[in-house]
Amino acid sequence: MTTEARTAGRIRRHARVRKHVSGTGEKPRLAVFRSLSHIYAQVIDDRSGRTVAAASDLDVKEGAPAAIKKSKSERAKRVGQLVAERAKAVGIGDVVFDRGGYRYHGRVKALADAARESGLKF
Repeated sequence: MTTEARTAGRIRRHARVRKHVSGTGEKPRLAVFRSLSHIYAQVIDDRSGRTVAAASDLDVKEGAPAAIKKSKSERAKRVGQLVAERAKAVGIGDVVFDRGGYRYHGRVKALADAARESGLKF
């Protein structure tokens, strides 16, 4: 399967999920984007169209040089903790999870579990 076909399939799956998943001011959407090297998470209020909180493993790399050596799953856990801390700092406790068309395993699951452990409810 080519990269273009794989990406197109993910975008179709994400569109199907987005028909049903939408963030509000009270319960914004925790969206995950995963590339080959990095992982990003945003807490988005879809009604106002703004990002409330965001984190990525690039933030983690800047914070600690030892984090560069860690596995992608370990960095995803740290991103989950970081996005949860930033969301709680602006008063967000409940979110809806948007896996972005990716399977719920590996780095996506690690990020979600870490966000839950850090206090986000979804």
